[in-house]
Amino acid sequence: MKIGFLFPGQGAQSVGMGKDLYEEYKVVKDIYNKVEEITGIDIAKLSFEGPEEKLNETKYTQLAILTNSLSILEILKENNIRSEASAGLSLGEYSALINNKALSIEEGIKLVQKRGEYMQNLLPSGEWQMAAIMGLTDEEVEDICKKVKTGFVVPANYNSLGQVAISGEKQAIEEAEAIAKEMGAKKVRILKTSGPFHTEKLIESSNALRKELENITINKFETKVIKNIDGEFYKDTDDVKDILAKHIINPVRFSKTIKTMLDFGVDTFIEIGPGKTLSGFVKRTNTDKEIKIFNINDVDTLKETIKQIKENS
Repeated sequence: MKIGFLFPGQGAQSVGMGKDLYEEYKVVKDIYNKVEEITGIDIAKLSFEGPEEKLNETKYTQLAILTNSLSILEILKENNIRSEASAGLSLGEYSALINNKALSIEEGIKLVQKRGEYMQNLLPSGEWQMAAIMGLTDEEVEDICKKVKTGFVVPANYNSLGQVAISGEKQAIEEAEAIAKEMGAKKVRILKTSGPFHTEKLIESSNALRKELENITINKFETKVIKNIDGEFYKDTDDVKDILAKHIINPVRFSKTIKTMLDFGVDTFIEIGPGKTLSGFVKRTNTDKEIKIFNINDVDTLKETIKQIKENS
């Protein structure tokens, strides 16, 4: 068994996420308390009670999802369940880097707090949206974006076979949606995000984050982590700080990420955090390998995953 951890990104949040885990496990409560101590934000109250509008604000969303993923990780560690490779979708890459000790948990939390603040507060003026287009190829979605005349829109997340998220101005997204449906897209879904993420429009956020990264220590990687920017493993020679600064202005190559994990021999995927979007991406990946997919987002899925992993180890 070769285990790969997957960590969700922004858009996976929902009010109430992690509440039963918090009530069941002291180690989960400890992580939430640590995040509050470091950031000054009562992330437990916000995650469990909302309001939804506030939880959906980027500066809170990213921190809430990170906290949820890190708390579940602690329970897996207690049960001696560890990954040989890990990856995350956008924000989730920070959970992966903390998991493999490249980032300390304290610095990782501070960095994600700043990242969320910059991505919310340093947006260019305008109405921005992201949308997932399902049922078309990467190339077809790229062509759609080129055809749009009403404003800025580009591919932002290459999620899986037949699903690409686009990012840009609201009016341009609406035009892209109409073109996509004409071309036979199965579905176009507006995402719970608030900016033109993973595009050149976030250059100011990227530059601000780069300054924060100058004060961060990057430690030796203990396990393999795949970077969003190209879907390949981080190498010892990589400038991690530069990659993380560029991360928010470049598309996420998640379909390539999954392929890299499969090629590495990962046969057991565990999605750690709210929702089960990434598990769906793995299911839609073409492979002749026999793989197992688990997603942990509450007490029941946690206990079942631990049971299954231990039985099959």
